[in-house]
Amino acid sequence: MSRPTGRVLTLLELLQSGGTRTVAELADRLGVEGRTVRRYVNQLIDLDVPVESVRGRHGGYRLSPGYRLPPLMLGDDEALAVLLGLVAGRRAGLTTAERTANETASAKIRRVLPRHVARRLDTLLDTLAFTDRPGDFDTPDSGVLLTVADAVRHRRPVSVRYTDRDGRHSERTLHPYGIVAHAGRWYVTGEDAGIGEDRTFRLDRIVDARTLPGSFEVPAGTDPAQRVLSGFATAEYRHEVTLRIHGTVEQIRTRLPAAVARLEEHGPATDREPTEQDLTDRGPAAERWWRVELRVERLDWLPPVLASLDRPFVIERPAELRDLVTALADRLASCARRT
Repeated sequence: MSRPTGRVLTLLELLQSGGTRTVAELADRLGVEGRTVRRYVNQLIDLDVPVESVRGRHGGYRLSPGYRLPPLMLGDDEALAVLLGLVAGRRAGLTTAERTANETASAKIRRVLPRHVARRLDTLLDTLAFTDRPGDFDTPDSGVLLTVADAVRHRRPVSVRYTDRDGRHSERTLHPYGIVAHAGRWYVTGEDAGIGEDRTFRLDRIVDARTLPGSFEVPAGTDPAQRVLSGFATAEYRHEVTLRIHGTVEQIRTRLPAAVARLEEHGPATDREPTEQDLTDRGPAAERWWRVELRVERLDWLPPVLASLDRPFVIERPAELRDLVTALADRLASCARRT
């Protein structure tokens, strides 16, 4: 590609980024004189690119409002980043309800790429292997997702029609604090204005979202991601488990993350429950006893986890978990005695 042609394409990219660009600004970015910029603009106009001239003190050049240029100019690194992002998003469930949108977007990018670039990227994707298989994710409707995101940004209430896990339908007014992607699903966390409590909702279970007039204030120190994780740790399940484990926060969290278990320092009671940041600020490197609370549907996965922690622990409840840990210890001892 000759240098003048390359500069014309660079000029096109600058104009595509939006706004009005002065001749001086364009000349500086392209490394040419002002009259050369005007010549490049005329070349774009000859190619039917709608470049407008804006007069006045802050005048310059811009593309016609609302015009979308069909060519997609991506370098090798940019194209690779986009396509790998689409692949990763599909495998992680971070897509909209239109399951074909990811595939059609990839196909459109491939069609407008130079052949040698498309060939190299296809070779990479054909030879790329993953250690896990993509799951079947319950993805949200794109319209709902964008409406809720707009409400989060502008602090606007939103009316949603929601279906819970038991199939019950309800209409709620939500003050959304943030959107969180976790384990292949999308969540929105905020205040349910009808009951005045903070709640977390799965976005794929929202069938309609409508922005309402008014505004709201987000409580100071709100962390939507932490609220979602805490919600998982305190959700209602079949078994309530309470343990005491001696170690550091990091040691315990390697096997029992915040989405699974709540940690509380085992010691004198305080007037409030400590946050994860509180626990970290108190010296995570220092070993001490921690009270660990979990709510789980099954207990059989916990004995191997506790064994892998390799830290002293005490089971407060349930008694069934003690029996499972004892049975695992007996099996391990029996295997160790075999010759």
